[in-house]
Amino acid sequence: MPTRTLVTAQGVRDHPDDAVILSAFRACETAGFWLDIAAPDSADYELLERGLGFHALTIEDIRQRNQRPTFEDFERYSFAILFGARCDHHGLTFVEYGLYAAPHYCVSVHHEPSQALETFLDRFRQHGQAPGDHDAPPMYSYLVMDQVVDGMFEVLDAIDGEVDDLMDAIIAGRTGSTLVEITKLKRRVSELRRVLGAQQDLFQRLVTHVVSAGKRDVAPYYRDVYDHVIRQYDMVDSLRDLLSSAMDVHLSSVSNRLNSTVKALTVIASLFLPLTFLTGFFGMNFAALVDTIKEPWTFAAALGVMGVSVVVQLALFRRRGWI
Repeated sequence: MPTRTLVTAQGVRDHPDDAVILSAFRACETAGFWLDIAAPDSADYELLERGLGFHALTIEDIRQRNQRPTFEDFERYSFAILFGARCDHHGLTFVEYGLYAAPHYCVSVHHEPSQALETFLDRFRQHGQAPGDHDAPPMYSYLVMDQVVDGMFEVLDAIDGEVDDLMDAIIAGRTGSTLVEITKLKRRVSELRRVLGAQQDLFQRLVTHVVSAGKRDVAPYYRDVYDHVIRQYDMVDSLRDLLSSAMDVHLSSVSNRLNSTVKALTVIASLFLPLTFLTGFFGMNFAALVDTIKEPWTFAAALGVMGVSVVVQLALFRRRGWI
């Protein structure tokens, strides 16, 4: 269901119509302007292109989706494709944001529900203004970008917790579905690394553009978001290394258990070697053996020799540390 939320200095308005949005947009320099559109439809695209005057190619990028993180600068505004993510029992899901950013206004468009922005909007509804807002309207573009990017930390922390639990399970010997879990986590980390790598380039271009445009008072804010993306990329690399170590530990533990099993079977087979020899040798039906071994005590002697051979082997194996 399409959802519009408008935030200005006067507060938050849910489901505003085109007239209200255009009126607030004309007063953005004094009152600020942030329009968030979830699950856009044709009317929303019409508003973006004809009402707010955004380029048709940027709207086409939002409509088609499945873009990569990108940044484009136009005469009146900048356009960026950002990615957030959420992690639940269904796995890792990316949320794609189309963001129009200018000094006095911001428009965010996304098809999937955004928990990060919804939580942020609730803070506006409760306090009536942006955190740190004073006399001037808040920098909605920076605030939205910061909120989307910081939401990725929760996903990384959740994956980090799964990796820790997986390592504990491997060390404890609970390795029933470990290989499957490692493979799933490595796939998630690879997807995050691919997105964050492109997103890192995006913010590098954004900071360069802001500095070259002479907006040095704004640059520190975007550098702060850029630093967060760098930290996330480093965390992804650390998670990838941890998963590689988990795979090595898993394979090593499987190999150790296999070695223990083979050693136990080898000890059992070794114990039967002299027994097999004795029974095989004296079980031959040669007359020299059959006619000679007739006394009843010879059977007891044979059992005694077999028992002694087993005891001697066990003592030798324990002395060598094999058992």
